[in-house]
Amino acid sequence: MLDVLSELTESTEDTQQGKFLTFSIGKEYYGLEIKYVTEIIGLQEITEIPQMPLYIKGIINLRGKIIPVVDVRLRFKKEPRDYNERTCIIVIEIQDISIGLIVDHVAEVIVIAAENIVPPPDSKIGFHNRYVKGIGKIENEVKLLLDCDRLLNEDEIDEIAEAVG
Repeated sequence: MLDVLSELTESTEDTQQGKFLTFSIGKEYYGLEIKYVTEIIGLQEITEIPQMPLYIKGIINLRGKIIPVVDVRLRFKKEPRDYNERTCIIVIEIQDISIGLIVDHVAEVIVIAAENIVPPPDSKIGFHNRYVKGIGKIENEVKLLLDCDRLLNEDEIDEIAEAVG
């Protein structure tokens, strides 16, 4: 029984290998490994939580589950922008916590072969972005591939977990 379960897990991981959900913030396109994504929903009413960083917009109630919501645009220190009909929330799972990511627009699920993913530029040349795990090359475009585990640090995750209790 255990062998079948681990085989199923492995085959699920294999089918998700190299798949990324892409989304935009302004003119830049980003990718999240599909294995982190649980669902994509439209914008919902967000309840603010006092004394949280500005990029943590608050919480939503998704089918009885309380989910903190992070505005990726603000997290990446970009200009705030009004939400519109294309604004979406990507629900991801990080360290057993569901978190909603508000993005400008969800694009598509793409497959990027491992040989088309390069590490981000060295920080010695001025590239300091802890969120970017790699850069995916697709034809003549690039997608910044995010490290979901680094979108929030331990303290922020603890603070969110405590707030949504």
